[in-house]
Amino acid sequence: MDGPAALAFEGRSYTLPQLDALTAGLAATLTARGVVPGSRVALMSSNRPEFVIAVLAIWRVGAAVVLISPAYKRSEVEHALATTGADHAIGDSAVLAELMPMHSLDEPIEPVEATSAAINCADQKLDSDALLVFSSGTTGMPKAVRHSHRSFGAAVRHWRDALELTSDDRLQILTPPSHILGILNVVTALDTGAWVRLHRRFDLELMLRHIESDRITIEMAVAPIALALASEPDLENYDLSSLRYIMWGATPVTPSIAERVTGRTGVRWVPAYGASELPVITCNPIDSPRLDSVGRAGAGVSLRVVSVETGRVLGAGEPGEIQARSESVMSGYLPAEANSDAFCDSWYRTGDIGTIDADGWVRLTDRSKEMIKVKGFQVAPAEVEAVLHGHRSVADCAVFGVPDAVTGEAIIAAVTVTDPGTDELVELATELTDLIGDRLAKYKRPSEVIFVSVIPRLPSGKVLRRVLKERYGRSSDE
Repeated sequence: MDGPAALAFEGRSYTLPQLDALTAGLAATLTARGVVPGSRVALMSSNRPEFVIAVLAIWRVGAAVVLISPAYKRSEVEHALATTGADHAIGDSAVLAELMPMHSLDEPIEPVEATSAAINCADQKLDSDALLVFSSGTTGMPKAVRHSHRSFGAAVRHWRDALELTSDDRLQILTPPSHILGILNVVTALDTGAWVRLHRRFDLELMLRHIESDRITIEMAVAPIALALASEPDLENYDLSSLRYIMWGATPVTPSIAERVTGRTGVRWVPAYGASELPVITCNPIDSPRLDSVGRAGAGVSLRVVSVETGRVLGAGEPGEIQARSESVMSGYLPAEANSDAFCDSWYRTGDIGTIDADGWVRLTDRSKEMIKVKGFQVAPAEVEAVLHGHRSVADCAVFGVPDAVTGEAIIAAVTVTDPGTDELVELATELTDLIGDRLAKYKRPSEVIFVSVIPRLPSGKVLRRVLKERYGRSSDE
């Protein structure tokens, strides 16, 4: 099949017609397995071309993709399946295969000649579910965020506009495509006709080498990638001249790190801001980005700032909760009861505290919600606390986040013990950290377990996490 390559992975490359034929072939397999329009198909896969083909095939059948992180452990996958009601499964995960019949992506896909080489959702009902991704709440297990073909299609258009992406651009994806930013990058690149390389995992040397050899024009980065770049002793020895810019997303910019990279390479950073619920909220202008702001409202996005105390809409420069309206906002959460405080008069409540100045520049200063954002992934304190409470030595506990230059935020677990006189706290801290690692995804492990005499709470029982941050957070700010 003729045509330029659209997707590359290790030693393989695919043209759009090849991807379309493989998509049609896998769609036929899914149909034979009983997937029908309206089905929800759980997809749990490592980074690989078959992941992309699976997403497109599920859409071609008219079903919705339920993205499950390959980092999830068994209890998390069970929760994801129960929450979404997924009735079919595809992937390369042994955990998922144990829980329900799964079509393996390790099986060869037989290409089928298709009638169109378009990679899009144009033939789907716009308001039907296209994508379900997971976003942690403050009081329990992760919620499923529902995006329709209409909302995700709008997000793709908005992201293309924000990036000023064209068919001449070349990208590489090192972040998990099961995350909203990863899947958005992949679909936007394919939809635009840009070239994209998918990597199995993040490897700094491989990333830099491919910027050189593939002449990458836009690099996507999160905080750990930025820090790795700044810390690379041989950074100046790589030819990065093809880069138009590096996009910083998922976590707030650390200016000192960004400036160090720019000083050594001349490559500028473009900060942006989004959420699983509304993927593109703001972006800096490509020609004049700033590090002290996440940018201005994206195309098709309206923003306002609302007082957390009174609900009053605030003026320029006044701090409050950032709220947004856009065609790309989610349809809602699963379970449905999680929607009760997601919106305010049709405005999506981001939970982020910040300001918008008279020229529209947005600055984020705090969070009103309790989620901890680690490497762009949201972690619910209650989810980690539930695991800790199951240990015989834990009398009470609270989990909170502190700023971290590598991960955006680091998870700290404050614990009171049933036997205050224990002499084995170091061993217990390791045991508790390992317990969480066994039960939950790796990024949910605390970076530190601290032992305290009492967990500060309101009379209602609500944990005063801000008190914990002020009292114990300083040692983890480095």
